[in-house]
Amino acid sequence: MKALVCEAWGLPETLVVKDLADPQAGPGQVVVRVHAAGVNFPDALIIQNKYQFTPPLPFVPGSEAAGVVESVGDGVSQVRPGDRVIALTGSGAFAERVQVAAAALTPLPEGVDFATGAALILSYGTAYHALVDRGALQRGETLLVLGAAGGVGLAAVEIGKALGARVIATASSEQKRGICREHGADEVIDYATADLKSTLATLTAGAGVDVIFDPVGGAFTEAALRSCAWRGRHLVIGFANGDIPRVPANLLLLKGCSLIGVFWGRYVKSQPAAWARDLAALLEWLRAGRLRPHIGGRYSLERGAQALSALLARKACGKLVITP
Repeated sequence: MKALVCEAWGLPETLVVKDLADPQAGPGQVVVRVHAAGVNFPDALIIQNKYQFTPPLPFVPGSEAAGVVESVGDGVSQVRPGDRVIALTGSGAFAERVQVAAAALTPLPEGVDFATGAALILSYGTAYHALVDRGALQRGETLLVLGAAGGVGLAAVEIGKALGARVIATASSEQKRGICREHGADEVIDYATADLKSTLATLTAGAGVDVIFDPVGGAFTEAALRSCAWRGRHLVIGFANGDIPRVPANLLLLKGCSLIGVFWGRYVKSQPAAWARDLAALLEWLRAGRLRPHIGGRYSLERGAQALSALLARKACGKLVITP
């Protein structure tokens, strides 16, 4: 099979497409023929050895995929060859086939295409865990989404609307802000030119925002935190800006607000029953049309490095997928 391989730590252009032996399904495992693999910001960090955990070299990156079960190992009864599935792989998805534990599979709902399935789990799982479990976002509250045109940002916009919040989205171009509006944002801000604090003060009549969804970091974190409402919640998702911010702790005291970390990967491993409930809710919203993952680009394996580079350069709108 062909696969996109990381042989040494580095930027996406160091990845190579190679022919590898087809994976075999061991006990409790399946082999999935990959039709689409989601491209996520952690994938771009993992190949640089900048993430919380990394597989040993060499390895095939890619943490989620959608495809068709080709073979099953001993003890696997919940799926069979020919089933359409979504796979949470950890790594290995940027290939024509991937070996994965049967327990990490979810049936792909009828009528949902492979690219949409591959765009769902990490982005929407992270946003749902952040807004529902960590942020306790309530109907009628105001949600600010930084970096709202990215995969996880758009997921937060849609989930915020599904929960009944007023959603304010920030994005750096007219195209990106238009996509945010199409996916439910009530207000949009060009944070490349606008003063975030004064603009939010105007939009909220001085009350501030109740929940901040922050996958960006850098200087935008403090600016957003200064716009937090009394007893608001600032959710730390990641640092796409590249800079891990330091914030004045007195802001937390004066606003009675909370700075809350969101680590979805650990949540899935440590609280699998809770994650199963989250996933069931997401799939129900997907079937009902309340979630509409935006596929911003499709790339072949040979162009997979370009997808990761676009993500790092923050040029992507919505979710990028690799289609082996």
